[in-house]
Amino acid sequence: MHIQVNHGNHVRLGADVEQRFADIIRDTLNRFGDRITRIEMHLNDENAGKHGDSDKRCLIEARMANLQPVAVSHLADSWQLAFDGALEKLEHAIGHTIGKLETH
Repeated sequence: MHIQVNHGNHVRLGADVEQRFADIIRDTLNRFGDRITRIEMHLNDENAGKHGDSDKRCLIEARMANLQPVAVSHLADSWQLAFDGALEKLEHAIGHTIGKLETH
């Protein structure tokens, strides 16, 4: 599973934080690892660097073999909360998508 982290101009994350996020994604989605070919994560500051409530946006897209991509996003007050919310949504969405396939 290839994981790519992208971020907007107003987002400043260190390589260690990006690696930690990638490791958490890999660990969380490991049970779907044989189906997922690529994960792209996009981090954006919706207020372009100005402070505001729920202005951190994390969008995560999973590309799966022989299936349409699954994308989710989450807005929160911090990068960690935005990431956690998006990853939880993605895990649920992938589980739902694969579950539907296995019941048919």
